[in-house]
Amino acid sequence: MRAVSTLSVVVLASAGIGHAVVSSLDAGIARIDAFKDMKNRPRAGHGMNILLVGTDGRDRITERQRREYRLGGAPCHCTDTMMIVHISDDRDRATVVSLPRDSYAEVPAGADPATGRQRAAHPIKLNAAYSEGGPQMTVRTIENMTHLKIDHYLEVDFTSFMKTVDVLGGVDVCTTTPLKDSYSGLDLAPGTHTLGGGQALQYVRARHVDGTSDLGRMKRQQRFLAALIERATSSGVLLNPMRFRDVTRAVLGSVRADESLGADELLDLGRAMRNFSPSSSEFTTVPIAQMNYDVKGIGSTLKWDQTRSDQLFTALRDDKPLIVDPPHHGPAPAPVAPVEVDPRQIRVLVANGTGTAGLAKRVDAALAATGFATTRQPVTAPAHVPHTVISYDPRWDRSARSLAAALPGAELRAVPGQGPMLRVTAGADFKDVHKVRFDDPAQPQRTAVRGNEVVCSGSGS
Repeated sequence: MRAVSTLSVVVLASAGIGHAVVSSLDAGIARIDAFKDMKNRPRAGHGMNILLVGTDGRDRITERQRREYRLGGAPCHCTDTMMIVHISDDRDRATVVSLPRDSYAEVPAGADPATGRQRAAHPIKLNAAYSEGGPQMTVRTIENMTHLKIDHYLEVDFTSFMKTVDVLGGVDVCTTTPLKDSYSGLDLAPGTHTLGGGQALQYVRARHVDGTSDLGRMKRQQRFLAALIERATSSGVLLNPMRFRDVTRAVLGSVRADESLGADELLDLGRAMRNFSPSSSEFTTVPIAQMNYDVKGIGSTLKWDQTRSDQLFTALRDDKPLIVDPPHHGPAPAPVAPVEVDPRQIRVLVANGTGTAGLAKRVDAALAATGFATTRQPVTAPAHVPHTVISYDPRWDRSARSLAAALPGAELRAVPGQGPMLRVTAGADFKDVHKVRFDDPAQPQRTAVRGNEVVCSGSGS
């Protein structure tokens, strides 16, 4: 996810600031020939495909940062974050595809970059392509797997990521569950938090928050990237030449890019994306068929679902959106709130706390329609209440928070000893039930989501 700061360079160019500012960016980027001597490449599609690669860069951080943000360990010539960012030909959409670092891959046959000797094709984990042959081998391997032509290569490290977040004034993230990882040092309570560069790095690096390892981490990385886009496009930084300059300078020191991504291309792309927002972006993870695909000499890998992966990369090659909205008339639908417990596992009894006949039955039916396991036998509360109340046993607090997402404004009231059944007393202030979505973090993301669906409530457009 250290790679997300690079995308901000493209977004920030949308200020329409003079060519000289972006030219200074061009001059400060370290160049690398990521496509050297590459032959038999996939045919070009429509739009632009950027491979974002994140490296650790531990040799560039301060001792204080190393201690404070748990960045110990020796520097490595490696990468553990890879994303393909597809910018549509009309420059009004970005599709971000996360590539798990433990994906089963095959390095294509070719000359060893270090010795020049010919090597046969052989299996590896995807992140090992970088250590075997740097950016060139990484590009070759990914093109071989996706049959998608990579147009540009961008590589950033820890330092670039932290500086970019700090100069933007922090980025908002929200969580319905506590996020604590003793390895990265991440420690967030449920709620919304504005993260500075160091905390943001902990957030996108965390792999031990739950049992989902990289899959859960990639989903958090995608949420963070959407939030970063929201911050960059809504904070006024694009219209402030001084802040724009500061952000670009923050990125300069540790970015490496292919030789063809110059100032003119960045400026043109940025201006075309002037109206970009989180709703202009789509996020997904390459479909996985087998989670623990054991390979002799390599270990446990993730094997892609070949059919669905081919469909995904064909859509990118043909410049087609992953999310197509059906024709819609009238007001926009309310956003679907993510929850931490599957509603099908949450038992709910609904009581009518008003004098409105049939209210409890209506609330029961609406909660059932969004997935909750209601009793379908609503009752009458012993007294009228002005506000809707969710009563719950503290042992089922995660279920209570998930139910509260469907009833915004409801009061959460802990009742020790109540047991697993939650009780909703519909009050005079009840308006409607909001839809919720449960994303099992232990499962690969099955569908694409828009950026405005994963940023904190009230953000995006």
